[in-house]
Amino acid sequence: MERIVDISTDGVHLSVIRGFLKVAHYGEELGRVPLDDIAAVIVHGHGATFSANLAMRLSERGALLVLCASNHQPHAVMWPLAGHHAQGARMRAQWQAGKPLRKRLWQLIVRAKVRMQGAVIAALGLEAAPFGLLARRVRSGDPDNIEAQAARRYWPLVMGESFRRDRHAGGPNAFLNYGYTILRSAVMRSVVAAGLHPTIGLHHHNQFNAFALADDLMEPFRPLVDFTARQLWHGEGCEEMNAQARERLVRILSFDLLMNEERKPVSRCVQLLAQSLAASFEAGKATLAFPALPRALELKEL
Repeated sequence: MERIVDISTDGVHLSVIRGFLKVAHYGEELGRVPLDDIAAVIVHGHGATFSANLAMRLSERGALLVLCASNHQPHAVMWPLAGHHAQGARMRAQWQAGKPLRKRLWQLIVRAKVRMQGAVIAALGLEAAPFGLLARRVRSGDPDNIEAQAARRYWPLVMGESFRRDRHAGGPNAFLNYGYTILRSAVMRSVVAAGLHPTIGLHHHNQFNAFALADDLMEPFRPLVDFTARQLWHGEGCEEMNAQARERLVRILSFDLLMNEERKPVSRCVQLLAQSLAASFEAGKATLAFPALPRALELKEL
């Protein structure tokens, strides 16, 4: 497993020494991580600094450097200009993909997301059949906004009737923000590694969002973050973002799902999804690779 390095301590300095990421706090070394093992470095500690040499060495390996605000939302991401060996051709195919293909791809993504939401609801011991019905109703481009209809059913069941999703709030929203940041960094890395451009999305297209495609592809995996955040907040009474909570949320990337008749961690499933999207653009046909839905007992291992 490639590693997510979380930097939450205030005033640390990150640098490179003999092929390792070195973490120091006011001159005292806290630890080292092999650069070759790193998938992403997530920085949300106040006053953290890093060397230009570290940024370059991470970029050479395709590892991401993610800078977060105090609410654990990513504000800046460094990603390498050079990605897949066929990057130029794949980006051209991505850019030239017609609207019908994009709408069909978004249909498949929304279906996968709603079905995964149903798996989470089933793991909570609640009635999940409505989510299966909603998933089957998703049409090309989701013109009926089934995604929003599912969300209105989903959030009260997962987090309670009083819950409101707010990126700037604390409590369970802080867990969601951090978990989504971890997931988003893994998806961005996979998108770049597949030779695709993360800004050219299928559905997300805010002019200020440089990672619209990553936001599209992470949708089917968001419910895994939701379930973990729910367990932390309601199941275990965790009231603040601490080391234990961060470790649980990072662990989502190593959670095994069944894909192509093999158990694969979420991080690998994300890579295969990005690669299948690149192939879809090249072939002009929507054939995305999604993992099978986890059973209730499996989800409870998160």
